[in-house]
Amino acid sequence: MPCAAWRACARSSCRRSWPERGSGRGNRNDAPVTAYLALFASAFLAATLFPLSSEAVLAALTAASGGEALVLWLVASLGNTLGALVNWLLGRFCLHWRDRRWFPVKPEELEKAGNWFRRYGAWSLLFAWLPVVGDPLTFVGGIFRVNLWVFLLLVGAGKAARYAVVILAVQGALGP
Repeated sequence: MPCAAWRACARSSCRRSWPERGSGRGNRNDAPVTAYLALFASAFLAATLFPLSSEAVLAALTAASGGEALVLWLVASLGNTLGALVNWLLGRFCLHWRDRRWFPVKPEELEKAGNWFRRYGAWSLLFAWLPVVGDPLTFVGGIFRVNLWVFLLLVGAGKAARYAVVILAVQGALGP
């Protein structure tokens, strides 16, 4: 038996936002869901050592959406923070494979991030949004066994601040 929230949603208009079963095609309300999923995926993958620009996706969606900035900010911040969590897990549990050719962090990037981490400690995770050194920093956070909640708080704050700046810049460029 479905939960109360599902029953309430089924009685409301939320049910209409999904395509009918077996229709083979979506409706116009699928576009925002697809955009949010694309933003989440780009933010997630951009944080997992793949060379992607989630900022470009966020900027385009911010320019196109109008009043959806808060939701876009939340989706991008969550996706990017969870992607960084993958790096933390790799650092925490997969370091013994670091000499393999397929390993995602180059030794010189790992050394650079490790030096930065040793110098500034866990606070350096606030800069996990930086290009080049940011992803290895999250990996090194796992190697140094930073507490998971501290990691999520610091990385999430830095990444959320970066996305807020992107949204504000786009909104400022578009004018009132």
